[in-house]
Amino acid sequence: MLKTVSPVDGRVLVERPLATGARIEAVLDAAHASAPRWAATPLATRLRVVSALVDHLVAAGPQIAPEITWQMGRPISQTPGEVRGLEERARYMLGIAEEALAPVDPGPKPGFSRAVKRVPLGIVAVVAPWNYPYLTAINAIVPALAAGNVVILKHSHQTPLVADRFQAAADAAGLPPGVFQHLDLSHGDAAKLIADRRIAHVCFTGSVSGGHAVVRALDGGFATAGLELGGKDPAYVRADADLAHAIENIADGIFFNSGQSCCGIERVYVHASLFDAFVEGVVAVARGYRLGDPTDATTTLGPMVRASAADFVRAQVAEAVAQGARALIDPRAFAADRPGTPYLAPQVLVDVDHTMRVMTEETFGPVAGIMKVSSDEEAITLMNDSPYGLTAAIWTMDAGAAEAIGDRLETGTVFMNRCDYLDPALAWTGVKDTGRGATLSRVGYEHLTRPKSFHLRTAL
Repeated sequence: MLKTVSPVDGRVLVERPLATGARIEAVLDAAHASAPRWAATPLATRLRVVSALVDHLVAAGPQIAPEITWQMGRPISQTPGEVRGLEERARYMLGIAEEALAPVDPGPKPGFSRAVKRVPLGIVAVVAPWNYPYLTAINAIVPALAAGNVVILKHSHQTPLVADRFQAAADAAGLPPGVFQHLDLSHGDAAKLIADRRIAHVCFTGSVSGGHAVVRALDGGFATAGLELGGKDPAYVRADADLAHAIENIADGIFFNSGQSCCGIERVYVHASLFDAFVEGVVAVARGYRLGDPTDATTTLGPMVRASAADFVRAQVAEAVAQGARALIDPRAFAADRPGTPYLAPQVLVDVDHTMRVMTEETFGPVAGIMKVSSDEEAITLMNDSPYGLTAAIWTMDAGAAEAIGDRLETGTVFMNRCDYLDPALAWTGVKDTGRGATLSRVGYEHLTRPKSFHLRTAL
């Protein structure tokens, strides 16, 4: 049974049966039957229909925003931004589809016609998380459909209404039966779905352990997988940084969405000349948050997704303090902060080092440790001292230095003077335990299609 408990007040929002054998098989059969027809549908038609799907989601924005708040706890003042981000990514991917999917012409060769076409993979399983439930799903769903694949969506049990919204939009847009479907599944049945030989590709966003489970499920077959897993993303504030801008942006990168972002800032390295002022500024920002009921428009920091997640963060912070870290925020200043609940005050830690879990293990909460560094070299070493590699952000007025530092960082994206953002024109990818593959940009289309070469002799 699927049961969605709201972090807002503990009520059960959704309760319904999970799909099992016969239903799963029917969905796979329908997807398998519809795949050749959708692949043969002209690209212009596919783009028109998928664009209509996006239109329906955007039109439902006023209803979607409060649903996100109630399902995962982000403040109602912030959830409308998810629909805007969804539209930005979807429109961009649709806009580049014709060029990205165009055949590659290797040039003339007398007596031959040659090309490399991009053809769809078949059935794409999208396994999406709760923390940015539309943004993470749209990264795969729209380009997969545009490229001629059919999609089966399995969304988090925390955000099942998102899958319902996608299905309603697909049906209203006129996608043929079987081209887009969704299933509420147990972990075991999700693994069985992924292992089915009819699945050609899996787009998974989630934990490292979840990524390993996907790889195990695919073992024995040759389906491909894109895995966007954990992160421990660093920021580096150089001596020449615009301090006020760095404080504002990095604080937002730490605390927005209660820190529940794969590319949120979890550790900060600051040049010694700016360290004290930077810490003072971030602490001031943190103390200014209003933690409470996310359905209240004045709330700026909502609950974490569940009490166990908040207690994990509390334990990580307490362990760091026991090891010598200093916590600069008094949780008692936030009346809503209560152990055993999802409501957790923001926290800033100093006197931290890489022997502490809070600096090496994913936190996924409104907490960051801040360390003093004396040089670019020291910052690079510390930034790379992680099993993860999703993004890294550098605050500096020297673009050349940022690029030179970025070239040495083990990460999928290098930011300068910003963080915690996806540009749909750029590949979204990671290294090390953050996963493999890529979404967004024309590179994303390459992962959702396969090359098919045509070598035609025209003169005998």
